[in-house]
Amino acid sequence: MFLPGRPLARRPCLLHGLESAPPISASMSREDGLLYYKQMQTIRRMELKADQLYKQKVIRGFCHLYDGQEACGVGIENAIKPTDHLITAYRVHGIAYMRGIPVKSILSELTGRQGGCAKGKGGSMHMYGQNFYGGNGIVGAQVPLGAGVAFAQKYQGFDSLCVAMYGDGAANQGQIFEAFNMSYLWSLPCLFVCENNQYGMGTAVERASANIDYYQRGDYIPGIKVDGMDVLCVREATKFAADYIRSGKGPMLMELETYRYHGHSMSDPGISYRTREEIKEVRSKSDPISLLRDRLVGSGLSSVEELKEIDVEVRREIEEASQFATSDPEPPLSDLTTHIYQTGLNSRIRGITPWQQLAAA
Repeated sequence: MFLPGRPLARRPCLLHGLESAPPISASMSREDGLLYYKQMQTIRRMELKADQLYKQKVIRGFCHLYDGQEACGVGIENAIKPTDHLITAYRVHGIAYMRGIPVKSILSELTGRQGGCAKGKGGSMHMYGQNFYGGNGIVGAQVPLGAGVAFAQKYQGFDSLCVAMYGDGAANQGQIFEAFNMSYLWSLPCLFVCENNQYGMGTAVERASANIDYYQRGDYIPGIKVDGMDVLCVREATKFAADYIRSGKGPMLMELETYRYHGHSMSDPGISYRTREEIKEVRSKSDPISLLRDRLVGSGLSSVEELKEIDVEVRREIEEASQFATSDPEPPLSDLTTHIYQTGLNSRIRGITPWQQLAAA
């Protein structure tokens, strides 16, 4: 059963340097709709669990949550191939899940356990997987890395692209424009994605950028601005961009207009520079999960009862993952110096070999 092609966005895509645009309507199968719903609910519940564990001081250090932006990660991943590559910033948990990292590995990484996707050594900002180059803690630094990954794909003759994601807060970093310039000159297969969640840390976009039309800021690179709260809009726009890039026309810039419900990080309450009413209004009118739920139920592809069953299943899975993440052993002290040097590198650094057994202080 399919949802037939219908007008998509509440706001149409805006174009820069393009003669054609993503489709204004799309179809969705029942199976795909339920998959997207479960994926977004899983990210939402995972982030709420991370919030809870952080407040219980089980998670320490930096922690940037993705709830509110689920349609971005889900829409992108369901439009590209597993053989494509992706790199993003420190708000990484949802993207890591969509790149195939299990929830229990994500939560275990957050709690610093050896079952984490980086063996408990990376934490919130540093998660890696197959064709996934992480979360990166330096603002904007992942974008030129993504251009480098795209260069490697072209150099080796692969039919794959790299998605390089960054936020509006990073959009003014000089290294991003250097990456744009090089990618255009060398016609690299790179999709630059700006997740514009309206605030860079505690500063509204209007106060930080003279030009807040981020999709236009690639200059000669064509761009599109997309409703980042609608998973189908993101999916269709990403398919459009991927087809453009794979045809050999070079890079594209995509701005996803989205919103984060939590503060910038767990140390930010998120209400000193915006009002509770603003957050409440976005939740009531633009929540990505609610929008998809209404579309599924309204079209007859699913029922409220069936979606509630998915909600229950997701909550159970998240709780099981949380129990694993809080009971899994911490890395042993001997792991402190592993994964630093190339395996088999026989050298001594200041008289210390990294493989010698460490003794507890």
